[in-house]
Amino acid sequence: MPHPLVIAHHIMWTAYGTWLPNDPRGSTSETLRADWLTELGAVHHRRRKVQPPRRELREFYERAVELLKHPLLTFDEEERAFIAEAFGEVIDRERYTCYACAVMPDHVHLVIRKHRHTAEEMAENLIHASREKLVGDRRRTPDHPTWSAGTGWNVFLGHPDDVRRVIRYIEGNPTKIGLPAQAWPFVKTYDGWPLHGGHSPNSPYAKRLRELGLYP
Repeated sequence: MPHPLVIAHHIMWTAYGTWLPNDPRGSTSETLRADWLTELGAVHHRRRKVQPPRRELREFYERAVELLKHPLLTFDEEERAFIAEAFGEVIDRERYTCYACAVMPDHVHLVIRKHRHTAEEMAENLIHASREKLVGDRRRTPDHPTWSAGTGWNVFLGHPDDVRRVIRYIEGNPTKIGLPAQAWPFVKTYDGWPLHGGHSPNSPYAKRLRELGLYP
């Protein structure tokens, strides 16, 4: 079977304690690694088609807060700016190409073009740098995880239409909850890469798309 087409990654991860493995909405987890989590219920692997009512979700996290080892903290406006600043430093240093970014009170979304680093490596670099900046500015104590364990979720994006769709979704995230639209300096306008103006119709990517009936 040929490898999936990948031109970019939709990467997302959450603040500590805000999306647990047995979250009623579902998660990417298949098992519970912490015994105390069993008190909250079973794992719901993958996002559930029928989402729970807000009351059920609120009650779940009210119980979870009592069991978490660290305080459940979200990010205020200034902290979101610190996180974005750390992202910008990593993106510049590693030469990532970022097409969208939303830093939310309890999670983060990014679209990053494929790179020699895997999506997990990119997420790990961004997670580490943002946590270090928050701790360095005394926004978090050194013992607080800041982010959930692991490197979050990654969705492969294989066509410019997919990239554009996810960019629109990410750009709309802040305004959906009443926050101002975000425009970070490290985010570049998507130009349709690798089907941007002047691209070769005989590139390996164009040939694969042609085979799938998706070119132009």
